[in-house]
Amino acid sequence: MPKLYIIPTPIGNLEDITLRAVRLLKEVDFVIAEDTRVTGNLLRHLQIEKKIFSNHLHNEHQSLQFLIEKIKAATSVALTSDAGTPGISDPGFLLVRECLVQDIEIETLPGATAFVPALVNSGLPCERFTFEGFLPQKKGRQTKIKNLVNEDRTMIFYESPHRILKALTEFAEYFGYKRKASVSREITKKFEETKRGTLEELIAIVAGKELKGEIVIVVEGKPKD
Repeated sequence: MPKLYIIPTPIGNLEDITLRAVRLLKEVDFVIAEDTRVTGNLLRHLQIEKKIFSNHLHNEHQSLQFLIEKIKAATSVALTSDAGTPGISDPGFLLVRECLVQDIEIETLPGATAFVPALVNSGLPCERFTFEGFLPQKKGRQTKIKNLVNEDRTMIFYESPHRILKALTEFAEYFGYKRKASVSREITKKFEETKRGTLEELIAIVAGKELKGEIVIVVEGKPKD
């Protein structure tokens, strides 16, 4: 029976890949990747030659049955995203779900992900949290934030550098300007940094700056009365 391995890849520093992930990437029949160029670069770094098929946001519905038939004809296959764990704010869910429907065995490896180090690094409570991923860019964005006004767990969001100021301002308007938060960017990379403070303080820090890289925002949950 074929087996699909879900393999997390480094979010920046290429040393953050596990020994088991490297071994499996060498052993599988082929790799299904979010971006064949990004995964191709990683495989070349690891000195691995492997056939790569594409599974990204814009083709995952159309390519689903093609990939399922390829997996059925194989012994073992790896699914990767550009960075981190497939399915976590990345393509992968549809393929995993269909594999389970087709009785194809799934095994997910532990590995790099951006929100865990950002959460721990924030200094905010880690024992209970909610991961919200990317907020909608337009439709439903305000509703989503409103629905989190009474959330008492630490909240984690992904955001692009182009919308970071907008996101912090919206959080301040709905959660309060004195709510504690942190902004982490370039996690595991050379220019990694985390800024901590109230939402008001973070807005002042971010305003007027041209930030780069993926950003993780961690926001304190609603304080108990």
